[in-house]
Amino acid sequence: MTTTHRAPLRISINPSSSTRRLDGAWWPQSRDLQAEGADLIDNFPSNIGRPARLLFSPPDWDTEPDRPSPRRIKARRGLVKVGSFPDDDTHLVTVVLSSRERLELLVIPSSTQTATARILMGEATDERNVRSAADLLAAAAARRSGGGVRPEEATWENEGGTRARVS
Repeated sequence: MTTTHRAPLRISINPSSSTRRLDGAWWPQSRDLQAEGADLIDNFPSNIGRPARLLFSPPDWDTEPDRPSPRRIKARRGLVKVGSFPDDDTHLVTVVLSSRERLELLVIPSSTQTATARILMGEATDERNVRSAADLLAAAAARRSGGGVRPEEATWENEGGTRARVS
C-alpha cells in the first residue's frame, strides 16, 4: 500500500463576524474532490465544529464527463454527503457543521502561488471584506497581470451590460 505525503490542511477561518460575505478560505492541494474533501473533513479544526455536509462549486474540481460528481465523500470518519448546483461558479465550498451552522469558504485554486494564496486567505477572513469569492479571485488575477479591472468595478449593472462604478 502506497501512502502519499500530504501537507497540513491549508485553511483559514474566522466565523465570528456576521458582516463579512465569507467565513474564510481553503486552499486544497489538488482538484480531486474526493481526496481534498476527505482531507477537509478529517482535518477540519475541531474547535469550530464537525463537518456534516459539503456543498461545492463544480468548476473548482476535476470531473469526468461520463461520471457525475460524487454524492458522498469517504473520509476516515465515515461518509459525508456532498452536493452542488450545476451552474454554480461561486468558487465556494459551504461547510454545513453538525450544529447546522454554515460556513462559506473561498476555494483557492490548488495551482495558486503561495504568496497570492496567503493574501487571499487574509482577505477572505478580514472583518472588513464584503467581496464575494469570485471577486477576490478576479482581483488576485488582475494583480498578477499587472492591472486590469479594479475589484469594485468587476460587477455588472442589472441593465445595459456596463460596469457598475462603486465609490
